[in-house]
Amino acid sequence: MATYTIGEVAKQLNLSVYALRYYDKEGLMPFVERTASGIRSFKESDISALKIIECLKATGMPIKEIKHFIDWCSDGDATLQKRYDMFMERKALVEAQMEELKKTMAVIDHKCQYYQAALDAGTEDIHKADKIEIS
Repeated sequence: MATYTIGEVAKQLNLSVYALRYYDKEGLMPFVERTASGIRSFKESDISALKIIECLKATGMPIKEIKHFIDWCSDGDATLQKRYDMFMERKALVEAQMEELKKTMAVIDHKCQYYQAALDAGTEDIHKADKIEIS
């Protein structure tokens, strides 16, 4: 079974070694084993777990709540419903964020078309209604 150093895992996940040490300090990596000399030794399953942690972070979930999830995983099947509910909440949150981003993208697309037309015409005067006046 292959094992990885903290540096190798950091590089693979595009994280800093500091971030991984912070996760460990916050109790997010109770599954990571250490050698006799205290060096962290990561397995593939540890890397998979870290990918889930990074996914939850990307949704804006605070470290404290991610820690609850890690604890629930350690508790086993008795917490399956809690974990499912947590992911359903995260899914709803990400879907709402995606809708907001779609609205933002529509405005950006409109302004790209606006400026492309102005560039093609050589003037912004063709868009009197959309023009932003700065005094």
